[in-house]
Amino acid sequence: MAGIRRALISVSDKTGIVEMARGLESIGAEILSTGGTAKVLRDAGMRVTEVSSYTGSPEILDGRVKTLHPKIHGGLLGRRSVPAHVEQMRQHAIDPIDVVVVNLYPFEATIANPQCRFEDAIENIDIGGPSMLRSAAKNHEDVVVVVDPADYGRVLDALKTDSMTLALRRELALKVFQHTAHYDTVIASYLEKQVQGGAVKFPKVLSLQFERGEILRYGENPHQEGAFYRELGSQEPSVSCGKILHGKAMSYNNFLDANAALELAKEFDDCAVAIIKHNNPCGVALGATPAEAYVKARETDPVSAFGGVIAFNRPVDLAAAKEVTSTFVEVIVAPTFTEEALVELKRKKDLRLVEVGPLTKVTQDGYDLKKLVGGIIIQDRDLGRLPDLRTLRVPTMRKPTDDEYAACAFAWIVCKHVKSNAIVYARAGQTVGIGAGQMSRVDSVKLATMKAQLPVKGCVMASDAFFPFRDGIDVAAQAGITTVIQPGGSIRDAEVIKAADEHGMAMIFTGMRHFRH
Repeated sequence: MAGIRRALISVSDKTGIVEMARGLESIGAEILSTGGTAKVLRDAGMRVTEVSSYTGSPEILDGRVKTLHPKIHGGLLGRRSVPAHVEQMRQHAIDPIDVVVVNLYPFEATIANPQCRFEDAIENIDIGGPSMLRSAAKNHEDVVVVVDPADYGRVLDALKTDSMTLALRRELALKVFQHTAHYDTVIASYLEKQVQGGAVKFPKVLSLQFERGEILRYGENPHQEGAFYRELGSQEPSVSCGKILHGKAMSYNNFLDANAALELAKEFDDCAVAIIKHNNPCGVALGATPAEAYVKARETDPVSAFGGVIAFNRPVDLAAAKEVTSTFVEVIVAPTFTEEALVELKRKKDLRLVEVGPLTKVTQDGYDLKKLVGGIIIQDRDLGRLPDLRTLRVPTMRKPTDDEYAACAFAWIVCKHVKSNAIVYARAGQTVGIGAGQMSRVDSVKLATMKAQLPVKGCVMASDAFFPFRDGIDVAAQAGITTVIQPGGSIRDAEVIKAADEHGMAMIFTGMRHFRH
């Protein structure tokens, strides 16, 4: 093909490289290459010119200097439309390089090995590769640059059919700078850890890498634009990495609620279902089957559950699917769905089905970020869990029964996922009333009482933070609550404990708070 005279190929990831090189060779390109890549191509029966032969300069310094040469970078950076450039290239015997196929030393994979030595990491910092990529990307109007093996096919097709557009060239150049930016970020993060002598939780410069997924119909409200971005490198089962099997496109609010639902359902070892509405649980339950857990969760607040977002921590079967389709639901998130369940659920054409794969315990560290105008605040994810509740302090005269301990353990997990001030009424394995987001804790207690559709008498109450006054205990006791689990730590703890004793209630102090704003 006219215009493609020379291609430079140097890759660490050899995926698809033989086919790519053969395609370039078939349209008349001379193949320049280095080291291991050249050997792979020769072993495949291709003619390859070593870069050292092409430049007249040998690889030196243990291969650290191979492509840092005017004949390489002149061939990449020289502008074909500028006569002065063309003349200087002629004077210095610099031939144009029309295609660059390069990917980088595997620095990220190298440092992921627990046995990686500092010297190994340093040697896997690529210098020539990023230099060639950046040169080619800068001059993308004249040089086609490919960093991602996933692009080999469409690039070859465009070259063979003479349909390589400026738009595609710019897209490929953009990929280069996104790739090298991520590469440099990983290196900088690693070196900061070495300088500081260990893991750095809050680096001096915080660089985050996210890849855009969907452009959303709108943001939280129709007058706001929105988009979804996926965190690069995330391996944890999540809505962000899930597969949408059916239904309308996910909205901004769907993503928020689906994430909240799944993260709550993931907390439980037993079969669990969480129903979320406006980023708050409106029903959570355990059951022997997914269908049973869903029905119990829905019983907490059937009105709020209408139009809600549901997460299962077990595969959704036909029985569960039939229960879900008996009412209106926006989104279902689950590890997977049986074929029979999918047939049933797909009868609802707009119902979004998100499959996230096998769930694992939430053990990965990570950041919890909140955007401010002109900045962000950052913290650890709240992965705090309590030990056996029987090891915790019980300051009241009455101790919890076994059933109350079990109910408190369940309620405490749910309470962690409710917006503050958070109050959860529950029995073992089922929420009964939820009070969320009130400005005073006693109002959250009143709201939980008001929202309760199931009998409250004999239930337990979980509070995400301490009670500043006894009024919340008095209201809960009047509703029929028998045991309270709360962090403790108020200057009026004695007053609160006295109130519980007066009502014959048991109380557990966790020493751990779960504010969620």
